[in-house]
Amino acid sequence: MFMEIEEWEPRTRVGRLVKEGKITTIDEIFQQGLTIAEPEIVDVLVGDLLEDEVVDISLVQRQSDAGRKRKFRATAVVGNKDGYVGVGEAKLKEIGPAIKKAITNAKLNLRPVRRGCGSWECSCGEPHTVPFKVSGKVGSTNVLLFSAPRGLGLVTGDTAKIVLELAGIKDVWSKTFGETRTTSNFAKATAKALHNTYAIMNRNDWTQ
Repeated sequence: MFMEIEEWEPRTRVGRLVKEGKITTIDEIFQQGLTIAEPEIVDVLVGDLLEDEVVDISLVQRQSDAGRKRKFRATAVVGNKDGYVGVGEAKLKEIGPAIKKAITNAKLNLRPVRRGCGSWECSCGEPHTVPFKVSGKVGSTNVLLFSAPRGLGLVTGDTAKIVLELAGIKDVWSKTFGETRTTSNFAKATAKALHNTYAIMNRNDWTQ
């Protein structure tokens, strides 16, 4: 990790603050309302804890005057299984570079996820589920996530399970609408719902 910091030349103010050691955790970036514009920021702050998984690779074609053009579209998810997750997508001519670019974009889309124990059936107080009902919509795909009691597991589709697991969510009820067979939209809608947990202020955020 030390060598990575030495070799990295930041291009943004946030990157320079990270390299200079003035920002030492990923939490500080979001608490100050800053933006992650370089994937190296994520690598330095949470690189050792970050996991990634490719959820979809598909071939897309476009007809032009010069003929039919083909590209591979890759969708990847990254998360630390402890309250941070991001989904990225990329389209390139080769599979390998497309996957690498998708993971890079997922790092740039990394956002915090609020967890809690919001189910009336459970009073354990552990951050194992979403604290309240949240929704996320991308294209025609709409995902609703509901608080669930501890031990229930993830009651949702396989794509959403990957996103939820990498975010650190262990129990959840879900309901989906639209075309969930579009894997990329399903993954992005799930991540958007999780990111929306910070769009609402709960009682723990109130100050006297």
